[in-house]
Amino acid sequence: MTTSPATSETPATGFNPFSGIAALIVPGLGHVFLGQFRRGALVAVGVLGLFFAGLLVGGIDCVDSKEDALWFIAQAPTGVVAFGTNYVHQNRFKGVDPSSRAAPRRMPYPGEHIDANGVIVPGGHPPAQRSLARVHEMGILFTAVAGLLNVLAAIDAMFPTIGRKS
Repeated sequence: MTTSPATSETPATGFNPFSGIAALIVPGLGHVFLGQFRRGALVAVGVLGLFFAGLLVGGIDCVDSKEDALWFIAQAPTGVVAFGTNYVHQNRFKGVDPSSRAAPRRMPYPGEHIDANGVIVPGGHPPAQRSLARVHEMGILFTAVAGLLNVLAAIDAMFPTIGRKS
């Protein structure tokens, strides 16, 4: 029994780099472009859920391209979420030390805060404090695993049906 070409769908096969790049920009978007909406939603929920769980456990300091550059390489494949979190962390939660303006931006210590110009001044409370010990490490690990998981999802989106049974 054969079906007519008009009623049967031919699944996409081969190599689709556009879907892989889209998946690296926004988790799940590559599968959505392939028409696999349910799979894309599940990838997005899994990857972003793991990433935000890491932020919840370890705080925003877990995503830091300046101090934890090697870990950020693993976190970066979550796309705009990782880069947006890093941007907010670098520009909102870190300030310039007035004693040495050539030094990189840092988080204020307890008893310091960041003024409107982004300079660390004495008094007040910092906008955030770095999580301590294993909690910080667990947050970094969660966000890094989310990025690496999204690499696998992007590879899956780049090769839509190769190796799968129809």
